[in-house]
Amino acid sequence: QLQLVESGGGLVQPGGSLRLSCGSSGSPLDFYVIGWFRQAPGKQREGLATISNSGGITNYADSVKGRFTISRDKTKGTVILQMNSLRTEDTAVYYCAAEPVMPGAGPVVMGLDWRDFDYWGQGTQVTVSS
Repeated sequence: QLQLVESGGGLVQPGGSLRLSCGSSGSPLDFYVIGWFRQAPGKQREGLATISNSGGITNYADSVKGRFTISRDKTKGTVILQMNSLRTEDTAVYYCAAEPVMPGAGPVVMGLDWRDFDYWGQGTQVTVSS
């Protein structure tokens, strides 16, 4: 059973940056498509970015394109979400999620629909405030 753990959340001023990390206590994340999502109070869960199992293909929501970057740290087996130029509206609980791919599969790309992902972390709070 894959267990995902997010880290790196916190309080930051508008215009600042945070770096979120998604790790696993089970299988390496190499065999999963990984996505980052967020949910603010009273709002629906929003897909932010996904990265292919190979790490070569990424997909971003318009709301974060140009500000957030998803990447794989293959030495650590983690997936990073680098968040720059943060805004107050970015305040939310941020989750990473994983969907397995078949062994030997080529690059698999997924969209930003949270319902397509089977494994979820507990979330990390990001608060953007002055």
